Amino acid sequence: MKVLSALIVAAVSAAPVFAASSSTDADFVTKAAQAGMAEVAAGKLAASKGESPAVKKFGQRMVRDHTKANEELKSVASKSGATVPASTSPEQKAAGQQLETMQGAEFDEAYARQMVKDHEEAVELFRKESTSGSDAGLKAFAAKTLPTLQQHLEMAKELPSGGGGTSPGSQ
Repeated sequence: MKVLSALIVAAVSAAPVFAASSSTDADFVTKAAQAGMAEVAAGKLAASKGESPAVKKFGQRMVRDHTKANEELKSVASKSGATVPASTSPEQKAAGQQLETMQGAEFDEAYARQMVKDHEEAVELFRKESTSGSDAGLKAFAAKTLPTLQQHLEMAKELPSGGGGTSPGSQ
């Protein structure tokens, strides 16, 4: 029994530091990193495929802002012992592939709707981490990044067919 107890103690103490943090923090790192990568990929598409100058400009802004935030998240997460995922979620991949098949105004409208949806989710994710996270570094990163995401959401709503408060759930 003493050997079993010693093995359990050894296994628990060998666990990664981040495992002691809340599941909210781990969930935040995963979702924030995946969302950031998806925004960069979609922004590159918008910058090249967008018909509207506003969509092109917004896409360029998403690439710039989210690339910067992704790098900062990697740094903060590594200090917390968290592993940042290397790719987007299957749902985000599917949404990106769907955008790739579109052209012109159809692309602009679909991209704008996607950006409103994505940024509504991101704002909620970052708000939750900034108030409920247990890791001080991640919590501070979320609080610092939240105003930029809120600005992105408002900008997305102004894109052609981006919502503008007219579609259900676009507030």
